[in-house]
Amino acid sequence: MVYIILFLISFSLTYFIKEYAIKKSLVATVNERSSHTVPIPHGGGIAVSLTWFIGLIYLYLNDQIESSLFFALILGVVIAVVGLVDDIVELSPKLRMVVFTGVSVIGIFVIGGLESISFVVFSIENQIITNVFALLLVLWYINLTNFIDGINGYLGTKFVFLGLAGFLLFSGGHFLVLAMSVLGFLYWNFGKAKIFMGDVGSTLLGYTIAIITIYYANIESTNLWIWITLYGVFWFDATFTLIRRKLNGEKLSQAHKKHAYQRLTQSGWSHSKVTLYALGLNLVIFSFVYFISNVAVSFVASLVLLYGAYRFVDGKKKFE
Repeated sequence: MVYIILFLISFSLTYFIKEYAIKKSLVATVNERSSHTVPIPHGGGIAVSLTWFIGLIYLYLNDQIESSLFFALILGVVIAVVGLVDDIVELSPKLRMVVFTGVSVIGIFVIGGLESISFVVFSIENQIITNVFALLLVLWYINLTNFIDGINGYLGTKFVFLGLAGFLLFSGGHFLVLAMSVLGFLYWNFGKAKIFMGDVGSTLLGYTIAIITIYYANIESTNLWIWITLYGVFWFDATFTLIRRKLNGEKLSQAHKKHAYQRLTQSGWSHSKVTLYALGLNLVIFSFVYFISNVAVSFVASLVLLYGAYRFVDGKKKFE
């Protein structure tokens, strides 16, 4: 019952924020990076964030979430506030990075750091190396999740998927809280979007999934690769695109529309079609994780799938 209530909270809050944004003309600016041609209200991530934190507090007060995970995740309040301010006044990238780094360091410390990084034939247990890796992972996930939030329903669908996938694989009420917090917003964002999430939501979600990844990696080292695999559609697109832009000699800080999902929309696909295509990839990747007991094999299989999907996008719209 509580999860239905959380869905209704997210749904209702998104509606009221949408109506308020329209009245106050708080709309997303169309720029070089946009996949939209008309301004749309933003700030839907406020509803996602508030519902997420309400759900987390409920779980904590009812002893349904481990305290270190709760405190690490609740630190995301700072991430969300910075994202909200950035949505309104556009903060300096350096200031954002300083705050994100500080919160990430504290969050990693709260869950005990990353104990080890397990590979097929060896593992790294040097705490300097593992925790530097953890910090880079959190910062990259915060930023890439923000980069990938560009078309209707895309980010929301991914995180509903991650919430449900996490619940099926590991149980835990926090996964259902995540799914319901995003699903209420997704109703207003899928198809012909009536509101965008904004940095307040995308940066928080990136931080959240990174902390969850590290937390579960400490329970079982191979879980690190399970969560990296499940997040594959996002990080593969963002990372591969970044590398290709670097090889092209482009200025990486410059706005662009070269991610795979953006090029598919440029080829003529609707936002919904691209989102459902990505969801299909996610479901196949989940089947790899769920049915293949060898984590290394499922990870490699997902990489092959993602590379094939990326080449398919190249065939639809060249990377220029």
